[in-house]
Amino acid sequence: MEYPKNLLQERLGHHLLEVMPTESGSCSTARQAKQKRKSHSLSIRRTNSSEQERTGLPREMLEGQDSKLPSSVRSTLLELFGQIEREFENLYIENLELRREIETLNERLAAEGQAIDGAELSKGQLKTKASHSTSQLSQKLKTTYKASTSKIVSSFKTTTSRAVCQLVKEYIGHRDGIWDVSVARTQPVVLGTASADHTALLWSIETGRCLVKYSGHVGSVNSIKFHPSEQLALTASGDQTAHIWSYAVQLPTPQPIADTTQQICGEDEVECSDKDEPDVDADVSSDCPTIRVPLTSLKSHQGVVIAADWLVGGKQAVTASWDRTANLFDVETAELVHSLTGHDQELTHCCTHPTQRLVVTSSRDTTFRLWDFRDPSIHSVNVFQGHTEINVCVGQKIIALPHDNRQVRLFDMSGVRLARLPRSSRQGHRRMVCCSAWSEDHPMCNLFTCGFDRQAIGWNINIPALLQEK
Repeated sequence: MEYPKNLLQERLGHHLLEVMPTESGSCSTARQAKQKRKSHSLSIRRTNSSEQERTGLPREMLEGQDSKLPSSVRSTLLELFGQIEREFENLYIENLELRREIETLNERLAAEGQAIDGAELSKGQLKTKASHSTSQLSQKLKTTYKASTSKIVSSFKTTTSRAVCQLVKEYIGHRDGIWDVSVARTQPVVLGTASADHTALLWSIETGRCLVKYSGHVGSVNSIKFHPSEQLALTASGDQTAHIWSYAVQLPTPQPIADTTQQICGEDEVECSDKDEPDVDADVSSDCPTIRVPLTSLKSHQGVVIAADWLVGGKQAVTASWDRTANLFDVETAELVHSLTGHDQELTHCCTHPTQRLVVTSSRDTTFRLWDFRDPSIHSVNVFQGHTEINVCVGQKIIALPHDNRQVRLFDMSGVRLARLPRSSRQGHRRMVCCSAWSEDHPMCNLFTCGFDRQAIGWNINIPALLQEK
């Protein structure tokens, strides 16, 4: 059976009024005024409608009238109105059931002398009481949680209170991300950085001034390592070569540094945007001497040379490439001595032992291999499973581990985390940290880090305090 629209509204309104609880005089007056304004606005919106629509004719009569709407659109609208009517009917049935439940509850409470009528329920008294009890429970849980965790937080603060991690100097000048950082082993002690901007820079640790720029590569410079006894640098590049080049620098007079960046190693940090990067509008490396030609170019790889390092003594160098091989070269003749094969995927890093003829290579095949060249007649290799990259720096029994989330964490040799370098909107790295390097002999900075925010940072770590408080 179909109802006229006004009759349907009157029917639904009548039943809804029955379900709604009795309101006070002021609320009723306000509701009537609101309904008048609503009916007035509805009449304004429907001024272009026909008089028959305003009188609410039955659907059968409306279907027989002439309309400018297409028949498909008209039938769709009528179907939608029918769905709306069915929804109202379902709501009406639910309201009746709720009304019966309210009456049943009232009868039960009346027997106990605690009758509550529908008006009280509608005004939210029960909801207020429930909310009040819930808030009390929530507050109690919060208090208990804070009390139980305050001792843990206090223990962290006590542990790190004497472990000062101080940012000493920032080295800004590269035009792209910095892949690697290294410290010279001979005097004068300088800092070296390898960048994706196709250059390697040497820095004064004390002043942060660029001393030498090497621009002999035509691809990204992926690593830099200093000769153990001479002023030579070894760089690996995406141009499938490794270069050995000589440098001669004179350190500038260091300036006194104000102690304004001291922070405590801890877990608190202030988030900063990835776009907040150091300003390098002026090319600070343009004023320093530039080296464009290497002494020796090591060529034999068919892919990107991702890393290179000196063997003990500095007479041989090893390179690691994306062509799945590592090559051992004679530095003086640039001849290939050994090709280290066995990895199933691209190599990601290589490094050497400072006092033994040992080489470690890592690969994306989740293995790293230890190559032993101590016996000239036997070149043994040990395979270890579990890692895809070697990217840690160990110094004075502390491991500095860089992370992609802009953090640098310090661990002891047993794997216990000691601290995290401070990072905020004013200091620290703002993008992925790529590498870390210790400098145990330098009095000013003993840890250096670099990342894709185009800067290297020198830190002073209170190592005795870290080891004492672990």
